[in-house]
Amino acid sequence: MNIVLYQPEIPYNTGNIGRSCVLTNTTLHLIKPLGFSLDEKQVRRAGMDYWHLVDLKIWESFEDFLEANRNIRLFYATTKTRQKYSDVKYEENDFIMFGPESRGIPEEILNTNPERCITIPMIPMGRSLNLSNSAVIILYEAYRQLGFNF
Repeated sequence: MNIVLYQPEIPYNTGNIGRSCVLTNTTLHLIKPLGFSLDEKQVRRAGMDYWHLVDLKIWESFEDFLEANRNIRLFYATTKTRQKYSDVKYEENDFIMFGPESRGIPEEILNTNPERCITIPMIPMGRSLNLSNSAVIILYEAYRQLGFNF
């Protein structure tokens, strides 16, 4: 599996997601610009002593990411759809992308593949769940469907 963070802004979230990726044998893709330096103490602290083990790929832009990863199944986690993350049949090498904490994935990206947009149901009170929590919820559903074959 692959988790893709498009322009992440908060180092703690990226560190937490990186730790989860290590413990599930998942590749973490970061698409620049990042809202922090990967050398920051917060990233390493949130990732604990796992950060150096992250299978990390860093991309200069979304276009570079797409160019290097042709013919992939890419899902977009967003609050702007009705298709639940649990309604998707995941495959072993799928990619699940999350947007920046303050604004989510841009609509021009979401509009390119609306059938690949997925959401986590929640009451309409808040904007969204925390990024690292959302990534783990969807990642574990994908692995549940695949028999937790890490």
